[in-house]
Amino acid sequence: MIRRLIVLALFLLIITPISITGQAFALLPPDNLVLQGIQSIPDSIVAGVGRYTEFRTAAFWSWNPTKREMLIGTRFADTRQVHQVKFPGGARTQLTFFKDSAEGAMYHPTGGDCFIFGKDTNGDEFYQFYRYDFATGDVTLLTDGKSRNTSAEWSNVGNFLAYCSTRRNGKDVDLYVVAPSDPKTDHLLVQLEGGGWDVLDWSPDERTLLAAEWISANESYLWLVDAGTGNKTLLTPKGKDKIAYSSGLFSKDGKGIYVTTDRDSEFQRLTYIDLASKQHIYLTAHIKWDIDLFDLSHDGKTIAFVANEDGISVLHLLDTVMGKEKTAPKLPVGVIYRLRWHNNGSDLAFNFQSARSVPDIYSVNVDTGKIDRWTYSETGGVNTENFVEPELIRWKSFDGRMISGFLYRPPSKFAGKRPVVIDMHGGPEGQALPTFLRGDNYVLNDLGVAVLMPNIRGSSGYGKTFLKLDNGFLREDSYKDISALLDWIKTDPGLDAGRIMVTGASYGGHMTLAIATFYSDRIRCALDVVGMSNLVTFLENTQGYRRDLRRVEYGDERDPKMRKFMERIAPMNNLQMIKKPLMVVAGKNDPRVPVTESDQIVDAVRKNGVPVWYLMAKDEGHGFVRKKNVDFLLYTSVLFMKEYLLN
Repeated sequence: MIRRLIVLALFLLIITPISITGQAFALLPPDNLVLQGIQSIPDSIVAGVGRYTEFRTAAFWSWNPTKREMLIGTRFADTRQVHQVKFPGGARTQLTFFKDSAEGAMYHPTGGDCFIFGKDTNGDEFYQFYRYDFATGDVTLLTDGKSRNTSAEWSNVGNFLAYCSTRRNGKDVDLYVVAPSDPKTDHLLVQLEGGGWDVLDWSPDERTLLAAEWISANESYLWLVDAGTGNKTLLTPKGKDKIAYSSGLFSKDGKGIYVTTDRDSEFQRLTYIDLASKQHIYLTAHIKWDIDLFDLSHDGKTIAFVANEDGISVLHLLDTVMGKEKTAPKLPVGVIYRLRWHNNGSDLAFNFQSARSVPDIYSVNVDTGKIDRWTYSETGGVNTENFVEPELIRWKSFDGRMISGFLYRPPSKFAGKRPVVIDMHGGPEGQALPTFLRGDNYVLNDLGVAVLMPNIRGSSGYGKTFLKLDNGFLREDSYKDISALLDWIKTDPGLDAGRIMVTGASYGGHMTLAIATFYSDRIRCALDVVGMSNLVTFLENTQGYRRDLRRVEYGDERDPKMRKFMERIAPMNNLQMIKKPLMVVAGKNDPRVPVTESDQIVDAVRKNGVPVWYLMAKDEGHGFVRKKNVDFLLYTSVLFMKEYLLN
């Protein structure tokens, strides 16, 4: 899941001084951007915000199977590429050089002489898989070059790669197998129905694949697939009670699987399923939070897992032989997002970030407790140790339910009540976490604007009941959670309820438009990033492989009663209520929320005489990832805030 689909950042790579109406300007937008109604960017913003655009991040992707080396993802130029790091703190050696970002590199599991990675085109999310050979540097296409290919998993020895693809009809996701050494071996293993399929793991003997079928955030099923014949067997029976299963791995002896599931629980628990009896053995019943991540050591004796305790990641170690926890190294307060054992059974790699540290890569030796930092990502010369830590806040909503969020307050040098940006996450099943705010730190430290990130009903991390509270006809209840937050802001002596901006990406963008519609008199302005302006037109135009999955969350627009409800609450159908300045950001190639969702709201609101700024990138999809685009977005966002939130 994606937890924040976009962050504000700044500083264009092409700097061209010009003069307009007597003022000095330092920025011309790249040709790939379409701008409507946006004022020119003054040099004062370029000079002030520039260093906040130079934060670099790193993502752990894969351990070398025989050496203490790793593949990571980081950006030196405009997009993220595959790099190799040979020791903690070592040089990041770039291996791929594409215009588009490379994603998810995986070493060959035994030899390490090649790796597999994915890449799309201009943000269209139609990923292709490639093989990179270390001996020659050659890159070989493994998939068809046209369909959407996801969820690749090496077999244990490394002779085969299983993956999912929409190749057959663009809507249903089928399971394919290829020998990466010979792309001509690529073949359909089993034809499936629906767009929510993933490959999770190969059995130790490589005869069976574990696959997941996702119906919604609250309902999924596990299947066993014969790797030779494609015959599939349902492992987790379907009943009247909806159960969600997440990550799954075979035990070392192949007699069971480890999963996370909310079966018989509000939360996702680490669970062992015996394949013969189908008995579920709950391993973390004592932890009343979701288990977000886990990985099984190469010898099968230890599971490392991460509990999500009110947004804070806590590392645990479980002895699989004794079935008991053992002492885990204590890590700083922050967020862990990816966890992988090295084959040596001692080193555990993970990505880590906090409010004061950019996303970087670390490993911990579980035998000694020693922590190594593998990457030291640049911060543009900014001392991030001075950044503020967020507060966990709670407020009561319209129905008495307590809602929580994270509040980043500006430094004490700013006196008086401070303006507020309410930044709503996407998903809708995402979760706001106490992460590094990157460019938003300029908003905090230099503009003196508070940033508040709510986890309204429908967010993950607070139990499966909470997760379902915004589904279908309950959609407006999530809007009311923000209304209650607006009331809470009035009670805080440090916040200015008269100067509030709402923003968000994807579903957070939809929430932004909804608040700008139904609570227009309580905000100053709104910034919508790739948001849905009408759930009906969104469902009708999103990619076919996503449509049924999203209908479970939002409702089925083909049902007359549901369609009537969706049309009634659509910002697009309540234009007369949108009265405050609006900025809309979109990617032309967005497969999830089509650019038409942005176009239609921009055109309609502008006709009402409301100030509307529109920024669209021709080479982006569901959110901006290219540095020059992300930078320009922050420039423009800061100017928008200065014009309509602070003035």
